Amino acid sequence: MTAAPPLTVALGDRFARALPEMAVAWQAAEVPRPQLLVLDEELAADLGLDPDALRSPAGVGLLTGTAVPDGARPVAQAYAGHQFGYYNPRLGDGRALLLGELVDREGRLRDLHLKGSGRTPFSRGGDGLAAVGPMLREYVVGRAMHALGIPTTRALAVVATGRPVRRETLLPGAVLARVASSHLRVGSFQYARATGDDDLLRRLADEAIARHWAGAGDGGAADAENRYLSLFSAVVAAQASLVARWMLVGFVHGVMNTDNVTISGETIDYGPCAFMEGYDANAWYSSVDEGGRYRYGNQPLVAEWDLARLAEAMLPLLADDQEQAIALAVEALHGFRPAYDAAWSAGWRAKLGLPADVDDAVATPLVDDLLDLLQAHRVDLTGFARRLSAAARGDAEPARGLVLDLAGIDAWLARWRALGPDADAMDRVNPVYVPRNHLVEEALAAATAGDTGPVERLVEVVSRPFEERPGLERYAEPGPEGPYVTFCGT
Repeated sequence: MTAAPPLTVALGDRFARALPEMAVAWQAAEVPRPQLLVLDEELAADLGLDPDALRSPAGVGLLTGTAVPDGARPVAQAYAGHQFGYYNPRLGDGRALLLGELVDREGRLRDLHLKGSGRTPFSRGGDGLAAVGPMLREYVVGRAMHALGIPTTRALAVVATGRPVRRETLLPGAVLARVASSHLRVGSFQYARATGDDDLLRRLADEAIARHWAGAGDGGAADAENRYLSLFSAVVAAQASLVARWMLVGFVHGVMNTDNVTISGETIDYGPCAFMEGYDANAWYSSVDEGGRYRYGNQPLVAEWDLARLAEAMLPLLADDQEQAIALAVEALHGFRPAYDAAWSAGWRAKLGLPADVDDAVATPLVDDLLDLLQAHRVDLTGFARRLSAAARGDAEPARGLVLDLAGIDAWLARWRALGPDADAMDRVNPVYVPRNHLVEEALAAATAGDTGPVERLVEVVSRPFEERPGLERYAEPGPEGPYVTFCGT
């Protein structure tokens, strides 16, 4: 038997030192019977961590927060937030811990963060725990989003705890180890503003600039005349691009509360999320979103609303005069819609393989008319977009057969093909595989029962989303029709 290599990792405490008013020193709950369920070896290597060492008892101790390196200072982070439109001044890490920061192989600072690690001072009556299924959902969907090229936090590992978690029934418990550029969010700024401490707010903004938007030498926020206005504008642009990318693949986040909007522009919190299959602007799946506030078609509007809350929190930093600060914030926020529209338009032009010289006056109605057809007939977005490349090569039947209105789709296809679409370019941006909802549920149910094989297979498939492979046909097909509901796991 070969001994596992020693685990060597140094965790910094930058957040705790820079913003002590927003950090509560805390320890993860003990784990009775830890069992490593999944490990992203590629991510581990990117972080400079040995996957074999992470599988050792010491490694599993790190991944559960029960055996952190000497000098580490795990903390529960404080933040506020609007949840479904209602403000809560004190949310914070109710079942999470920031273990610390580490430097990856490219020299970038990364947070190592836990979810499901037990109660904290922010738990608000919750148990602080998480179940196997929701934590593996985050692992699966995060892997898919990363492979699709969408900025995202990433799950390093999921460890079963051996402790049951009571939800509607008793479920096996788990801890997720998550990696992010940082966990600074709109809610962080709302919390700092609510304290009335402008120095704290300024230090938070400085930390956000240093972590994400310094742009040394290339016009980043650190070099700007009004560095805090530049920071806000950068976040607006990043979120506009991010949400457009969600929309292009039919991703529905499910909980776009301000505490789930990152300053880095990364997707965070894969709770009641789903990938839309039959195209429907009104689609939503979250069990806790009773009014459909976060439905697919509403996501850009919600993102803009969330960014307005960030603007409100940052007003003291933008100008000494409040009226001037408001004017600056409004002007910067007005950049969201053009930025979103540009990202959305460019994305659809790429999905349709349109040549660069096709005028927007032609491309825009072409996209709009296609979406009307998809909406009217609830056509599978992923499958249709991928089949269009066959139509660009001369075989329209695979795509045509998905639409009931044959006259309508034939007329649209004729307009589109007359523009000379590039099929190879389309295949590079239209995935064959996304985490189909029925397959996700099937895999999570198997894992909850003790079999992680289906999860591992699903991750293998969605980690190479643009490469069509024989024998994986079921992973490319939509699930059965009917309502689909997802749950946040708390």
